[in-house]
Amino acid sequence: MSARTLSVILPILFMAVGVAAYSCIIHSKWDEKPMPEYSKTDKERAAELTNVIEKLRPLHIKLGRPRRGDWLDRFDEAGQTFRQYLRYGPERPIGDRQIIYIQPLGDFTVAQRKIVKLSAEFMGLYFDRPVKILKDLPLSVIPGKCRRLNGGKLQILTSYILEYILPPRLPDDGAVCIAFTAIDLWPGKGWNFVFGQASLRERVGVWSINRNGDPGASAAAYRLCLLRTIKTATHETGHMFSMHHCIKYECNMCGSNHREESDRRPLACCPECAAKVCWAVRCDLIPRYKKLAAFCRENGLETEREFYNRSIKALKTVAKQERSSSE
Repeated sequence: MSARTLSVILPILFMAVGVAAYSCIIHSKWDEKPMPEYSKTDKERAAELTNVIEKLRPLHIKLGRPRRGDWLDRFDEAGQTFRQYLRYGPERPIGDRQIIYIQPLGDFTVAQRKIVKLSAEFMGLYFDRPVKILKDLPLSVIPGKCRRLNGGKLQILTSYILEYILPPRLPDDGAVCIAFTAIDLWPGKGWNFVFGQASLRERVGVWSINRNGDPGASAAAYRLCLLRTIKTATHETGHMFSMHHCIKYECNMCGSNHREESDRRPLACCPECAAKVCWAVRCDLIPRYKKLAAFCRENGLETEREFYNRSIKALKTVAKQERSSSE
């Protein structure tokens, strides 16, 4: 599984960040600018979330020295704090653009189809937005020149999906649109494969279930496939809301350079990235964590359920202490 170094493509302000076989690729239009002129409500919300970050820090593990072959062993990234995220002027649901759309592409088994539906449900809870699954698109929409066989495995070109399939199909009320496929993904010349690819500004993305295991093999395989799939779905959608890779904590938004690294990353976001999500979609953390914990309980994701419950307890404990000290 070969990795590529970062490549900058002119014209100026456009950067393509290449990642290794087990991660995602982000396309971003960058510009240097001062903090946007946010509303009073947005500023107050940002201050509140900055306080929440401090309350949650003790629960989260700092990202240690990368192991050989890990993402940060291969790629030098600057990361993104909550304040830097605000300065970026991130994409977020605005006006009528509130719905997360999922575009199924190609065929799915019965078990894979169930994973699609559960992923849609989880994304709705994670981003506190309605999610709609669009009518399936046949694989025939991908031309022959955008397909290849790699080790006997069919792959489809992600850049074609992002540039030609999704943009004209993004509904007017869509916050973002992400394609979901059971076909393996390939981002271009010199690459082996990727799990997903997303845009920081164009509000489109794609991810695949292909390398997440066979959900029909056993109950354990089903749970593992579900966990891997919702990790990728939320990670890619985070990019579509302008969230960069996290380099500070063990976090859902960390880059992953191989399967083992991806599997050891948590489903939950770190405090900084959780604040980004809540600011972007204007939701409160405790109700969000309660819904996510309930989903995890219903679907046998016990480790993840326990973490969300610990987060709820931490926020409630600090809030109680603050009330007591003010009396």
